[in-house]
Amino acid sequence: MQNEHNTFSSIKHHISFHLEQIIEEAEKMRLSIGEKEYCLLCELAQIRDRFNEIQSTASFFYLKAYIAEFTSQYIEIAKAIKNLSERRHGALIVVERQQNVDHLIQEGIQLNATLSNRLIESIFYPGNPLHDGAVLIKGDYMISAANVLPLSSQNFGQEKVGTRHRAAIGLSELTDALILIVSEETGKMSFALEGTLYPISTPDSNLQ
Repeated sequence: MQNEHNTFSSIKHHISFHLEQIIEEAEKMRLSIGEKEYCLLCELAQIRDRFNEIQSTASFFYLKAYIAEFTSQYIEIAKAIKNLSERRHGALIVVERQQNVDHLIQEGIQLNATLSNRLIESIFYPGNPLHDGAVLIKGDYMISAANVLPLSSQNFGQEKVGTRHRAAIGLSELTDALILIVSEETGKMSFALEGTLYPISTPDSNLQ
């Protein structure tokens, strides 16, 4: 419990530090905006990237808060998506919370196996016939794999949204489930909740 408190204090310090830097950079922008050679768009892009980095780091800690009540094996899930991300193995993982999702998904292959990072990683290994669908987690068990989720009908404009991400958002629009995604193309991690997609960053120290 003490370690958890220390970790959360560390992330708050991290966010506070970077927000202070952004404030300093914004003030420099304000003072330099009249200079002829000043590239405002470049500076704004850098600040946007800094905000995105902060959001990604914070999302990991809030991810735990969202699922810890519903599975005691959340660290196994975090390890799995981190390892899958490093290998660029695409993944789609549904963590059921209060609302049942059975009626909303096209069921794949029954597993009824104890949740573990190794099993998750093996399912999403390229070439495994189960890797294209979603894994369904209820409590501390992996109920099924190769499940098909409803796709979101949101208009994402010019933003490129892959099938896994669209499926994750689609299910999250209909239930309170949290759906984790690892992009096969980029290795980037994210989760969908209540119709919104959140990027995740998981430094090694967060998984101890």
